[in-house]
Amino acid sequence: METMSPLTLGILGSLAAGLMTAVGAVPVLFGRIPSRSTRDLLLGFAAGVMLAASFFSLIIPALDAAERQFESGAAPAAVVCVAILLGMGAVALINERLPHEHFKSGREGPEAASLRRVWLFIFAITIHNFPEGLAVGVGFGADGLSGGLPLAIGIGLQNAPEGLAVAVALLGEGYAKGRAWGIAALTGLVEPIGGLLGAGIITLSQPLLPWGLAFAAGAMLFVISHEIIPETHRSGHQNRATLGLSIGLVLMLFLDVWLG
Repeated sequence: METMSPLTLGILGSLAAGLMTAVGAVPVLFGRIPSRSTRDLLLGFAAGVMLAASFFSLIIPALDAAERQFESGAAPAAVVCVAILLGMGAVALINERLPHEHFKSGREGPEAASLRRVWLFIFAITIHNFPEGLAVGVGFGADGLSGGLPLAIGIGLQNAPEGLAVAVALLGEGYAKGRAWGIAALTGLVEPIGGLLGAGIITLSQPLLPWGLAFAAGAMLFVISHEIIPETHRSGHQNRATLGLSIGLVLMLFLDVWLG
């Protein structure tokens, strides 16, 4: 794998992470669906993994890259801060403009009522998964295997409970087990597109490295705050969700230090 180009690694790494969505959804095929509290624990774990990945695998390397490009002072921090806000703003804009539906709060976006329910779910999951693939691609594009592998593993780990949550939500809407699993599995295939984009941009232009890393971090932070954490707190399982977040955060920190 070390002989592969960063672009190839970005595509394959984000694809592997995306396929974990299908793995996580497998229990719905056999009727072994965890309780709501367990699903909130797993989603909290996903949030913790993404939170740690945002800082330790993206923001800190972005600061290091910015410091190599600029003189010491406020410039490196300013670049990273602006890029984080741009990443959050970009996903917020997509979230506002693209018709989609949250599992609990209902339809949002223009002309949402005219779209079939299944496509609303797919749009929502696309908003969620694309920044994750982007982050993996940026990681591989920046530092090859050592930069992208911790992100790919971490995001793959958190994709599993997400896939289960998606499939269970579709089951609740009356979808058959096989179809619910299939839709959940397909949503993970959005991530290689983000991986290709992230790795390609960073490979072509090294000066964009701190911007790309911090932008991907901002996109992930928006998803954590706007989608995952509120979802885990809706049913009164905040304690379990917080426990899951804590475990996910320290596990991702350990993996990042160990593998990085």
